[in-house]
Amino acid sequence: MNGNIQRLTPWLYVAPALFILTVYLVYPVINTVYISLLNSNSTQFVAFDNYRYVFTNSDMLTAFKNNLLWLVFATLFTVGLGLIIAVLADRVRYESLVKSVIFLPMAISFVAAGVIWKFVYAWRPPGQPQIGVLNALISLNPNAEPIAWLVNEVTNNFALMGVYVWMWTGFCMVILSAALKSIPSEIIEAARVDGATEFQIFGRIIVPMIAPTIAV
Repeated sequence: MNGNIQRLTPWLYVAPALFILTVYLVYPVINTVYISLLNSNSTQFVAFDNYRYVFTNSDMLTAFKNNLLWLVFATLFTVGLGLIIAVLADRVRYESLVKSVIFLPMAISFVAAGVIWKFVYAWRPPGQPQIGVLNALISLNPNAEPIAWLVNEVTNNFALMGVYVWMWTGFCMVILSAALKSIPSEIIEAARVDGATEFQIFGRIIVPMIAPTIAV
């Protein structure tokens, strides 16, 4: 009897979490998959017709491409810059000040960030005064035309990614900086004594040791 109670005790503690996870995560996923096999008003089973439409419609394929661009480039630049800044800031004299400046965009609301970057990317037709920062710089060259950053299909995705990277690099820097602090200094010093360069220390010691944090 006591053995059965001991085996059931852990399940009593995790049962509320499992219930919440099932209701708010597992069930919605299963229900979404089921609904995706029905028609537009969920009254008739259409099997994979919806998926066939999604993967053959040009607009949906463009949406998938844009999502893939964001998934790859936004994540790569945000985490990459966060890691580089964390490593470099760890070696400067005024580390706290530098990190505060980099982290500052995280303290700005999304609305404020939108207003700031609206004026950075602002565009006016050629021949008119350019109030946008980037186009004002471009207009210094009399042979260059201003770019409609948020309208041009080539630049709009990357322009918006720039805002995302600007806002979230500081967050990545803080998390990765905390991971860097957990690396024993003895390991770094031993590598330097053995003649390892800073690039070798970064690539063969720092990155592997904080790889779980980078993955998260």
